[in-house]
Amino acid sequence: MRLFVLFFSLILSFSLFSATKDSLNILFIGNSYTHMNSMPKIFDKLCKSKGKTVHVEMNTKSGASFQVHAAREDLFVTIRSRKWDYVILQGFSREFSLNFDDIDKETIPYLSKIIDSIDYHNPCSTKLFYLTWGYKDGYKENSLNDTYDKMAVNIINGYKYISSCFDYAIVPVGQVWKNFRSKYPDINLYDQDNAHPNKNGSYLSACTFYSSIFRESSEGAITSTIDYKIASKIQKTASEFVLANLNDLQLDRNFYEINSEVTKSGKYKVTLKAVYSNSAKYTWDLGNGDKKEGKEIVYYYKKPGKYKVSLVVDDYCGTRNFMKTIRFEAPKKPSKNTTSKPKKSTSKRKY
Repeated sequence: MRLFVLFFSLILSFSLFSATKDSLNILFIGNSYTHMNSMPKIFDKLCKSKGKTVHVEMNTKSGASFQVHAAREDLFVTIRSRKWDYVILQGFSREFSLNFDDIDKETIPYLSKIIDSIDYHNPCSTKLFYLTWGYKDGYKENSLNDTYDKMAVNIINGYKYISSCFDYAIVPVGQVWKNFRSKYPDINLYDQDNAHPNKNGSYLSACTFYSSIFRESSEGAITSTIDYKIASKIQKTASEFVLANLNDLQLDRNFYEINSEVTKSGKYKVTLKAVYSNSAKYTWDLGNGDKKEGKEIVYYYKKPGKYKVSLVVDDYCGTRNFMKTIRFEAPKKPSKNTTSKPKKSTSKRKY
């Protein structure tokens, strides 16, 4: 079925992603772990605080597993509604704390149905698995998950297994959560039911998503969601874990970077990098009439100004277009010394 869908997605690919843009369209699919405290909105505010342009939506249902998600027609309407750059997939925590045979039977068939729809309508989108956390005191009804540590480790292993099955990257919220609990045991991440996130927990999720998608630290982001001191600790913990584990999480692919700087010698430098499939062709438009091809480019502009740098990626799924506006300020001219020189006295001195 997935091969059938991929075949037709390739036929349609030439009409997709035709508009170059500097905004990322991001869809969250999940349950209350996603919509609690409006976490995607926290993520959206975090992005804007860090100067990122995003369009964020969520389609969620409380308590939903992937079996429940796969039966929701409104979910498939949302998948069809826009060309999504990122689709976040979050299931029911306990379904990922099961053994792999149970995941094969109770999760993969339904998850595959959702992914088939995403691939058909958004063949070049990046799918990410939202790795969640264990209950504060574990799930007492199951001896395999009756402590936090047992449940957390089982969920981590479950998501790693599903990641290997589909070859998609992981957003390691549960792993960051585990690190933060260990490092700051006096800061609570749970709501009153000891399962759902409070605002601290949702903020931790948002920070983890920021570093996972943009491959940079969320430290320094302005926040009014939670206490600033707690936010700073969360930003640091999430950023350090994600950036130290990009390869293990498979977050070291399906991204592009456009970084500009004025060098110490006064040159206007832009560094370009893109990593998608092995067969991808990369075409960069520097916004000044020059074009370059290649995975990594270093380029110097001759003069300051505003440039719309665009990237076209052509590979097996079709064509993707991205754009970012960069600015180089002209060097400031030294201010003229307006202090008037003292006039020489023309009066004759008397002795």
